[in-house]
Amino acid sequence: PESALVWVVDDDEAIRFVLVRALGRAGYRTQSFETVTGIRNALETAQPTVIITDIRLPDADGLSVLQTLEEREIEIPVIAMTAFSDLDQAVSAFQSGVFDYLSKPFDLDQVLAVVARAAAIPSAAPLEHDVAGAKRLIGESPAMQEVFRTIGRLSRSSISVLITGETGSGKEVVARALHEHSPRANGPFVAINTAAIPAELLESELFGHEKGSFTGAHTRRSGRFEEAAGGTLFLDEIGDMPLPLQTRLLRVLAEGDYHRVGGRDLLRTDVRVLTATHQDLQKKIAEGSFREDLFHRLNVISVALPPLRERREDIPLLARHFLNLAAQDMGLEEKQLLPETIKVLQSKTWPGNVRQLQNLCQQLCVMAPGEQILPE
Repeated sequence: PESALVWVVDDDEAIRFVLVRALGRAGYRTQSFETVTGIRNALETAQPTVIITDIRLPDADGLSVLQTLEEREIEIPVIAMTAFSDLDQAVSAFQSGVFDYLSKPFDLDQVLAVVARAAAIPSAAPLEHDVAGAKRLIGESPAMQEVFRTIGRLSRSSISVLITGETGSGKEVVARALHEHSPRANGPFVAINTAAIPAELLESELFGHEKGSFTGAHTRRSGRFEEAAGGTLFLDEIGDMPLPLQTRLLRVLAEGDYHRVGGRDLLRTDVRVLTATHQDLQKKIAEGSFREDLFHRLNVISVALPPLRERREDIPLLARHFLNLAAQDMGLEEKQLLPETIKVLQSKTWPGNVRQLQNLCQQLCVMAPGEQILPE
């Protein structure tokens, strides 16, 4: 850190002061700027080790610093900060080529840890494509900010991800976001709930079957692996998959090819596999009901979704979003939540998580007598 020079770009004097002081105490040399123009001018004569920039600046988007660096063929890690974080912004920041992304209010220890990593590692080359996706994941809580950052970090790869979380916490929404913000975004997204399909039909559902391969197989049928070619296959509730099928799935993932049920043709797979479970897979492995080698192949990266009771600060945002959706779907006027009603919602435990809140909002949209929803 002694020789590392960190440039801080933010139009908020208080934030510049706090960052400069913390970095100085950690042994970094610092220089601060209020605008993108200030940085561009300074780059004519000097180069820092790391740049920390706010995204919303008075004269330009802070991420335009990345463009300036690219045009001048300078490699400097850029850490982006913002107080207005949503999934799209996190993803576009990572896809612009930022080294890391911090949401305000930030933890100074976290900032110093990110700067230390950035000062030691040359920045990665930015990716060339941008993905526009619907804002379906909602949350300002630290736990959801971490989920956004993970999706952003993974937006350049087609790596396998295991999504864990309680029933109703939004695992499929995360899987869709991972697909929409990935190199496979233009391909299909195919979801299958392995717990909802009888064990004897699951193999044919996944891999397809040939005509006459079993009673009732009157025609050849493509499986979900074929349907998802070029895109993403999401296997929900993977913990419920029977052991023989786990063995078959492991072989397909390892070899990259498979046969339809009753078929001889060898088919190549071209899918990214995302999986989700509400169960403790380590416990299932210990009991012998889940294959450890399959677990390691699926769990390259894991995303843990917090239950709603651990992200109560997101309840007002989510409730307003669901009331708005319900009103649109049913052609009704949008209902408003009183502040004291929000407090009631935030005091509940929500065993059914986000899905339970969404169902309640649909009921309220139909049943609440007035335009305003009262605590009672």
